[in-house]
Amino acid sequence: MSRTPKTQDSDGIRLAKRVAELRACSRREAEQYIEGGWVRVNGQVVEEPQHRVTSQTIEIDPHASLMELTPVTLLLNKAPGSLDGTGEDAPLPRELQPATHFADDPSGVRVLKRHFSKLASHVPLETAASGLLVFTQDWRVARKLTEDEGVMEQEFMVEVQGEVPPETLLRLSQLKGSREQPLPNFKVSLNSTGEGTSRLRFAIKGAHPGLIAYLCERADLGILSMRRTRIGRVSMLQLPVGQWRYLLPHERF
Repeated sequence: MSRTPKTQDSDGIRLAKRVAELRACSRREAEQYIEGGWVRVNGQVVEEPQHRVTSQTIEIDPHASLMELTPVTLLLNKAPGSLDGTGEDAPLPRELQPATHFADDPSGVRVLKRHFSKLASHVPLETAASGLLVFTQDWRVARKLTEDEGVMEQEFMVEVQGEVPPETLLRLSQLKGSREQPLPNFKVSLNSTGEGTSRLRFAIKGAHPGLIAYLCERADLGILSMRRTRIGRVSMLQLPVGQWRYLLPHERF
């Protein structure tokens, strides 16, 4: 659907107003079409309803639908040293941008600018660690992550210096907190051993930043790297470091 207006004033009008005229819909619906990436101005997708137009050609995709304007959840494989974006008014990690979208994302969702607004992260991760972060616009996902924080299991792969003998692993697994500060429930196992290093798998319910460092210090283990691979039932799959993908419809935390 396209039309080139015959006359315009020198300053133009808001794109949302023009789309509302062409689509014969409300101004709010016009804004949703624009934010949904369905509108082109001179062949280029424009996602800002306030964008001003004069004599440009406005095209509205014939398959345009408001059904896709649902809140999204983004899964990021954070790089070591990057901020996690949690906390009120915290900036998004630098990796969370259209250019770092995982090319093989199985969701098929079109990347839109609106997907990067009103995002919230509720499961913090150490700055030095890498791994899974969740950013969501969906209040249902946010409530799940917040209310089940103390019982939702998180999985970490932790590389430590040297070999980890069975007695050290047993001592680590039997660590207890104090009555005032009990440790969360956790399981630890030896995942692999390499040249001068070992990789441990931690599964923790109620994990929080600093916990794994504390446990390893108590067991005299020096941490080389830490990566969170799973939150609840959602894992990163084959997501490369520094890239993100959309939460799939069947995935549940």
